[in-house]
Order: sequence, then C-alpha cells, then structure tokens
Amino acid sequence: MKITLVNPPYPSKAHSHPPFIPLGIAYLGAVAERAKHEVTVIDCQAEKLTYETFRNRISQTQSDVIGVTATTLLYKSAMKLINIAKETQPQSVTMLGGSHGSFWDENALNEYPSLDIVVRREGEQTFMELLTKLQTKTSLDGVLGITFRKEGKIIHTADRPLLEDLDSLPFPAHHLLPLNALKHNGKILFPLFTSRGCVYWCDFCSTVRMFGRGYRMRSPKNVVDEMQLVHDKYGVSQVTFYDDAFTVNRNRVVKICEELHARRLDMIWDCGTRVDMVDRELLKTMRDAGCIAVWLGVESGSEVMLGAMNKRIKLDQTRLAYKTAHEAGLMTIANTVLGFPGETEQTANDTIRFIKELNPDDVGFYVATPYPGTPMYEQVKKNGWLRVTDFDKYDTAGPTFETPWLSMEKLAEIRYNAYQQFYLRPGYVLKMMRRGGTYGVSALKTSGAYALRKMGIKLS
Repeated sequence: MKITLVNPPYPSKAHSHPPFIPLGIAYLGAVAERAKHEVTVIDCQAEKLTYETFRNRISQTQSDVIGVTATTLLYKSAMKLINIAKETQPQSVTMLGGSHGSFWDENALNEYPSLDIVVRREGEQTFMELLTKLQTKTSLDGVLGITFRKEGKIIHTADRPLLEDLDSLPFPAHHLLPLNALKHNGKILFPLFTSRGCVYWCDFCSTVRMFGRGYRMRSPKNVVDEMQLVHDKYGVSQVTFYDDAFTVNRNRVVKICEELHARRLDMIWDCGTRVDMVDRELLKTMRDAGCIAVWLGVESGSEVMLGAMNKRIKLDQTRLAYKTAHEAGLMTIANTVLGFPGETEQTANDTIRFIKELNPDDVGFYVATPYPGTPMYEQVKKNGWLRVTDFDKYDTAGPTFETPWLSMEKLAEIRYNAYQQFYLRPGYVLKMMRRGGTYGVSALKTSGAYALRKMGIKLS
C-alpha cells in the first residue's frame, strides 16, 4: 500500500519551536517499510508548508492511507490537513494519531467527517494491523486501540496492550524525513527514545498516559546500536534522549555508558529525568560517557504545589540534584509549571526565587495547560475554570484557565517577569560567557533577546 505520513504545521500565532525530527512518524514509517509498504513523509514544520502548498503535495501522492499526528496544540492544524487530504484523495483512508487523538477520539470523529480512524496511544502495532485489514478489505472490529465509524456509529475498541519488547522495533526511518530542512546551525540534533512509560504520573502530564504506568526499556546494546548508526550514516555527533525519565533504571544507564566507552563512540548527549533519580556517582559516570546536560523537573518552588501536582518530590531533593549535577560538570535545564490549580501569586514567586537559587543554565517557565486525558483537565472542567477552548492556544506560553487564586492576566504577568528576572541577571550573563562553547558567548551574549523570545515576543 502507499502510505503518506504527515507532521502538521504549528498554528500561525502559537509560540512554536524550531522543527525537530518527528520520532513517532519515523517509527511508523520504519514498521511500514519493514512490511513492504511504500512510505512518504510530509513534514509541514520542517518544509514550512502552508495549507495550500500541502494541498499541492498531497494531491500528487495517490495515497491509500494518509496518517497525521497531533499533539493538542497541533490538533486543529492536523484536522485541516485531513480535510484537504480527503478532498484531494477521496479514495484514501485518513487516520489521526498522537496524544490528542488518543483522548479526544470520539470528539474528533464527530467534529470531522473527513476523518476515518483514530489510532490511540502507542501506534506501531495498531498501525500495522490496520494496514493488513485495509489491504485485505476485512473488518476492523477486532483491531485493538482504534476508534472508527461503522454504519453511522462510532466504535471504540478496547485498548491495545503496550509493547513490552522495544528492541523488536526497527530504528526510526530517518531517511524518509527532509533532513536538510531540520538542520540548525548546520547540524541536526537526533532524538532517541530509550524507554517508554513512567513510574510517576504527575497530574499535568499527558505523555505518561500515552505510554502507560511502568517503565519499558530498550537494551543498552540496542540503544548504542542506534547511536552508532546515526553517527556512521549521518555524521551525527550529538543526540538527545527523549525519555520521560532517563535514569529510572540506574543499572541500565551505567551499562549504556559502559557500551559507549567500549565502542569508543565519540558522541555527546543530554537527557531528562527526575531529581530523585540521580546521584553523584551516576552523574559522573554519565558525564564521563559524553553527557553534557540534564533536564531536571523542578515544576515548583512550593512544596504545597508539588503535592497538588502529585509530583512526589521535596525541595531539598531538587537542591541536592542541581548541586550534584553542577559539581559533576553538567549543564542543567530546569522545567517549571506555573499556574497549576491552587497556585497563588505567592507560590509562583516562590518558584521564581527557587529557580534563581538553583541557578541552572537554562529554564522553561511553562504555563499549566489542561491537556485532555490528564487529571488537571478533568479538574479544570469540573470546576468551570476553563476560559480558552481553542486548542491553537494550548502552547504552554499563555493561560487557558482561571482559578479563584490566580487570574489569567496575573499569571501572564508573572511568567513574563520570571524570564526577565532569570535571564537579565548580570551574574547569569557572566556565567554563560565564562562557560564558552555551545552555551557561551556565541549563544547567549544576547541573553536579553533570548528572554524576549521565550516570553513569546517575536523579534524582527
């Protein structure tokens, strides 16, 4: 069959990011090619396609199946593409995958008659079974993990069990992607998933609800095999691990580091994890094996808010993790969530002060956003706090709900001030200049402009 997989564009007014390799699409392309299907990828973000230029591209494909992925922010863009796809390729079967569709499946089918099937949660096995059923023109009733129409009714099949043997997946089909359009400063940063799932379920996170409670891991050899492949085939010298929490299994991380040493694979990398899942010895081992930076979830500088989020960490654990990472010679990036239900001006300011105390190399002050599928979404809906229902605005840069404790206007002001207070400190600029290299003068000598971009202010 002829398959076209599509990465939709960001909404025009959203606070977007530079295009990056869409791993979900690359994995689906890989499993489809392994089954001898013909696969094309259209990456609207990387190729800067408008809806009209997408119309021209898709009309030339003669696709049997057109699959579009979508987070909540990309949902409306994805559905515009599906409408266009069905207009130009009426014979094709249209599919929606990704986190938003997984929790908005029946709504999506009701809202958009041009959509045929929603693939929920983890997609590789479901996608392959669907292709077999469509190719043989047999019933979809027994396909687990999908929502579709049948005789005018919407059918929601049972969830598919999550894939336990992640090593059985082929490596992502990078060759299907417009790699030249994904370069930044002449280089492509290749992302890798080495695990799926998370042992903790923070109430603001939809990703863990996509991949399940628990922690499924690729073997150290399989992980480093992929690193070796992208290094040898594409000349890649740096990768980033996209795991929700890379160091859940300490022993596996050590073995990955040992495998890198054994192969003398000269690559640098970064990862994200929890502050309660690192220690001095582990961070030093990672640093010696090429790790240059760790993303450590801070979320809040208030233990009251950490409890409300179901984060299950203490401020002293965060202090120790950052201190230890700095002593190990690693750069640190802090993620925070501002405006979670229960947040007050006082607790938000506690977070800003706490971040300055930790003194990371970079920070993301993200606005709590009620993604469908999360307990936060249910809480916000139940209490009548939701003010913005346009998913094009769910970019974590602007407020979408209001609580009795904090207005949307005040929250936006707090976030703006947070970036100013962090990036415009003289000590921060001096620190970055002393560090040099990637995070030094060349990247951060205009830290004021960088702060403005993070605040959503576009510079000419």
